Amino acid sequence: MSEITYVRGDATAPSVKGVKVIAHVCNGIGGWGKGFVLALSRRWPAPEKAYRAWHRDRASNDFGLGAVQFVQVEPYVWVANMVGQRGTRTGSKGVPVRYEAIDAALEKLAGKATELGASVHMPRIGCGLAGGKWSRVEPLIGERLVGRGIAVTVYDHGEGRG
Repeated sequence: MSEITYVRGDATAPSVKGVKVIAHVCNGIGGWGKGFVLALSRRWPAPEKAYRAWHRDRASNDFGLGAVQFVQVEPYVWVANMVGQRGTRTGSKGVPVRYEAIDAALEKLAGKATELGASVHMPRIGCGLAGGKWSRVEPLIGERLVGRGIAVTVYDHGEGRG
């Protein structure tokens, strides 16, 4: 079984060939304005626009913990908006990360990545503003993605965000 590849760099600019899915964790309250999403929005406006519409129309779609929205931003690049935290650190009591929601989202991501024949690229999801522990997230990625033969690269940004 392959392993997760760790690199220092920008997860919004994977340098490998082929189809790529950039995965990240969003909150379940419609907020988009801090952390990794800012880097995404600087590069492509579509993921934020799609996320906001998805949240706004949530009464008629699958928006919620564990859901994933796939947004194509370039011919061979997709962004996976994965709802894996409840609230934000400033607006909620406790830590916002929801490991079971990240697990469910990774399961959906695995299906899409397999369908596209894509590699997956991400910051240390759930471990920045969501307050999660990588020691809890990494095994989920190993089981849901790496265990199915999907190449995963995790990016550590120079500023230590993720």
